[in-house]
Amino acid sequence: MTGVFPSPSPSLRRPRPGPLAAVAVSAAVLATALVAVPAADAGTAAPAAYPRVAPAPGGAAAPAAEPTPTTAASTPNTSPFPPSAPTNLTATAVRTGSVTLTWTAATPGCCAIAGYDITYYQAFDDVIYSAGVGAVTTTTITNYLQPGRQYSFRVAARDTLGHRSASTDPLTVVTPVTDTGPDTTPPSAPRDLTVGEVTPSTATLSWSPSTDDVGVLGYNVYRFDGWFSSTLVATVPGTTYTASLPPSTPLRNLYYVRARDAVGNVSIASNTVTLPTTSTPTPPPPSTCRVTYRNQSEWSGGYVATVTVQNTSTTAVDGWIVTFGYPGDQQVTSAWNATVGQTGATVTARNVDWNRVLAPGGSATFGVQGRWGASDAPPTGFSLNGVGCAVG
Repeated sequence: MTGVFPSPSPSLRRPRPGPLAAVAVSAAVLATALVAVPAADAGTAAPAAYPRVAPAPGGAAAPAAEPTPTTAASTPNTSPFPPSAPTNLTATAVRTGSVTLTWTAATPGCCAIAGYDITYYQAFDDVIYSAGVGAVTTTTITNYLQPGRQYSFRVAARDTLGHRSASTDPLTVVTPVTDTGPDTTPPSAPRDLTVGEVTPSTATLSWSPSTDDVGVLGYNVYRFDGWFSSTLVATVPGTTYTASLPPSTPLRNLYYVRARDAVGNVSIASNTVTLPTTSTPTPPPPSTCRVTYRNQSEWSGGYVATVTVQNTSTTAVDGWIVTFGYPGDQQVTSAWNATVGQTGATVTARNVDWNRVLAPGGSATFGVQGRWGASDAPPTGFSLNGVGCAVG
């Protein structure tokens, strides 16, 4: 492994000789000289076996040079170099309640690999699970796995001193709904989920189709709140869905899609998209009027009714038009104290000259007579000059 290593620690540096070291070296040199110096009649050449000792003038031996050590002291490297990340994480077997993982071993840093830590979680959930194994390169995870669910796995190495490597890239798998049925292979994931046309109340989702070894039956559309709750909002046969815009909430409004086959296997989820929320409607102005409708008499095929409109505001109303809709098939044939007209089910009553002004708290009453066939149900909504009124 190529890396940048720090300079040797102080315990590994050779100390400069002090007085004691000098005495020790002098004693060693003296002993060497006593052995190496030849007799007076042996000539002036130093013995070949001691090349570092040369005779000094007058027959005395010169001090030998300090020997250079040939190997450094063998001390364990405890510097904080973590292992490299494991690589090539794959799932070699995926069943309803287990996933077998295999990876390429990490390269040790300062110390030997002691084992591996696996973390995993279910998609669109906020709970993370973990498991630890020894210095192996394969393991089978069984805890907390369920059929037809999507999980993501990562693996990190740890050494004998507790240093931990970076994790692998996430590996995402989806478990089948059966291990023994005729179809145990989930469809491929839908791709390129996008938001198309948006209206004030709806948005159209579309995506690329999935494939399956037997056949894709349809697609599940989910809404995710951004924390841990997913709601299945629709199952559609094609690759588009028109969703109602969700209300504005403190949570997120993420949507995703999964393909499904005939036995219920679901694919890995598509990418997520965010739908705009419905805008909060402007609250209507407070009611400044009240309308009361009373059936005075009714017989088979005919009726007489009175309508009273009251001004509940603090200012006078100079000129009024009351509008309402009949829920049945009534038709007005005559009226009094107002000019009344009808278009379809909608009835419009306009003041006459003498009751044109409604003082604050004042009211006016007009009457209608008409015919009906299937229903003479009273109207339930009224407006005064285009503003809704309270009823009753």
